[in-house]
Amino acid sequence: MRISVVGCGRWGSFLAWYLNRLGHGVTLYGREGSEKFRRLQNTRTNGLVTLDGGILLTSSLSEAVRPAEILAVSIGAQGFRAFMKQLSGEDLAGKTAVLCMKGLEAGTGRRLSQIFEEYAPSVPVAVWVGPGHVQDFTRGVPNCMVIDSKSIAVKKYLVGAFSSDLIRFYYGDDLLGNEIGAASKNVIGIAAGMLDGLGKTALKGALMSRGTREIARLIRAMGGKEISAYGLAHLGDYEATVFSPYSHNRRFGEAFVRGESYGGLAEGVATTTALLRLGEEYRVDLPISRAVDAVVNRGKDPNKVLSDLFLRSIKREF
Repeated sequence: MRISVVGCGRWGSFLAWYLNRLGHGVTLYGREGSEKFRRLQNTRTNGLVTLDGGILLTSSLSEAVRPAEILAVSIGAQGFRAFMKQLSGEDLAGKTAVLCMKGLEAGTGRRLSQIFEEYAPSVPVAVWVGPGHVQDFTRGVPNCMVIDSKSIAVKKYLVGAFSSDLIRFYYGDDLLGNEIGAASKNVIGIAAGMLDGLGKTALKGALMSRGTREIARLIRAMGGKEISAYGLAHLGDYEATVFSPYSHNRRFGEAFVRGESYGGLAEGVATTTALLRLGEEYRVDLPISRAVDAVVNRGKDPNKVLSDLFLRSIKREF
């Protein structure tokens, strides 16, 4: 099968490595001028994966799209709309898209599958979400992930194409819930990193239980299945986000409260803004999202904010 991966960051590069390992014909697209892409062109490695010589590298989107049966997209969520404007100019007939990233559009709260459908309504689209880090997969450590779509046929098609002894895929049955859950776990990850940075790691139990309920209520209010918050896309991804040393969002939160430079914003920062917008729209209180926003975007004291969140309020457990 011909599969083109769009995005040459650590996850996109892993996808190219993984799909090539399964025997698919793989093209990896990176933007011209991208330092990450230039390194892959020059060395075939980014320090995490080494790409087989059979993987075609291209900075031409048309060259990537034209032969592909499946487009696997792995780019920053906040740049996704601009990318879709570009992609919609290509011939997408007969192709299936799978969105392999987690996030919500900060300015609108829109899910990524919704943005895709705005620009390519006739193209089947799915999401690939759930726990897993490149560093673990390349060491042969297996994990379980989720493919979800409005179409049962698309889910079966993609699970058949992507499954292996390294990644076992489950069929999702709540596209909205799995997208919201996958995006929002990054906000929980930032909060977890803040607890680590403040020496309050023991509060991660409270963070996980309260965080899951908070997101479950939002999913229900939006019309999704409340139970999805307890699946692989959200709660099931906490190990890889709340505890892992590889988690960008956890590391960002830890560095932020310590006043250390991290080298950029984690995806969960923009997701926090999107979640608060959705919370207002659907009248759901999101105290963890508000706490992260207060610290990161409004300069509030993290020790006070997190103490108020977990230690000073008297309330029912859920």
